[in-house]
Amino acid sequence: MSERRARSAPRNGRKSVWRRALTQAAAPPAGSAAPAPAPAPEEPADTGSIVQAALYRDGVRISSPATLADTFRELLDERDGMAWIGLARPTEAELLSLADEFDLHPLAVEDAMEAHQRPKLERYGETLFVVLRAARYLDAPEEVDFGELHVFVGPDFVVTVRHGAAPDLSAVRKRMEESPELLGLGPEAVLYAILDAVVDGYAPVVEGVQIDIDEIETEVFRGDPEVSRRIYELSREMVEFQRATRPLVGMLHALMAGFAKYGTDEELQRYLRDVADHVTHTSERVDGFRQALADILTVNATLVTQQQNAEMRALAEAGFEQNEEIKKISSWAAILFAPTLVGTIYGMNFSHMPELHWGFGYPFAIGLMGVVCASLYVIFKRRDWL
Repeated sequence: MSERRARSAPRNGRKSVWRRALTQAAAPPAGSAAPAPAPAPEEPADTGSIVQAALYRDGVRISSPATLADTFRELLDERDGMAWIGLARPTEAELLSLADEFDLHPLAVEDAMEAHQRPKLERYGETLFVVLRAARYLDAPEEVDFGELHVFVGPDFVVTVRHGAAPDLSAVRKRMEESPELLGLGPEAVLYAILDAVVDGYAPVVEGVQIDIDEIETEVFRGDPEVSRRIYELSREMVEFQRATRPLVGMLHALMAGFAKYGTDEELQRYLRDVADHVTHTSERVDGFRQALADILTVNATLVTQQQNAEMRALAEAGFEQNEEIKKISSWAAILFAPTLVGTIYGMNFSHMPELHWGFGYPFAIGLMGVVCASLYVIFKRRDWL
């Protein structure tokens, strides 16, 4: 094996399958026939999730291997080269092959196998392991979609493991290849470009969320009954957005703290400071969004309560008015009932009713009706029923 691999022997003491086969093929015993190649089942399935792999020398692409095995083999022969391998949802065999070749720490490999990791930056010897949460704004459903990116950065390699659609690392690779002087600074420059792409991807999300908040404010004061659900859903997205951006501030400050120790190029230091400024700005905007949504939710709850109180007051007033009408109707019904009762009694025409043959019987009956009706009217009037 080359001196580069001799300086970084695998931690587990095992050689990968392809290296074992390559060693047997490259160094057969003297005077004997070349051994048979390794069985096909032992070859790692390294073509299914490779997005792109390339070797670079002085910032210029010199090779585009089709498989992981070819990438490893060509990197062994290229002492001053740098490998940039992009994977999307790789298999366990692919990650174990990478771990074996590049001496990746088992804990970092275990994290890379599973998504849903928090953003972090950890150093294992000469290798950096970075977890990033990318985001993109989807216009049609008006929601934020989050992706996850794991990055291994070593002395002569960069490996990206993507879980999700964002970010578009092909654009990052194209940008770096168009700036060979920047790409020539090595793996740290690639890490900067990836960080910059992830952070730049936050800007459309911030703009989309700001538009959503403006629309929500309009819906709140318009009394839209569905606005509470939208506020809640956007608040949950902002919690995820905050979890993606806030740790980045500390991560970039940790990188900047190690500039002198690890001899980071001065130009690259300026680029990383610029990314740190953008992350800080984005993190502050996200914090502001969360506070704004909390305030909007409070205002919406207040407006809903006021609307409910107004409706209850309107119902109470309607009930009061209805009660007043019932009082009036009942009062007039009682007043009209009195003469009806007197007339009904005297309309029976019984023989033994002295008033029937009395000369003042009719005026007496009319007067009695008037007195009863007047009395009832006065009583109801004093009680404000009329």
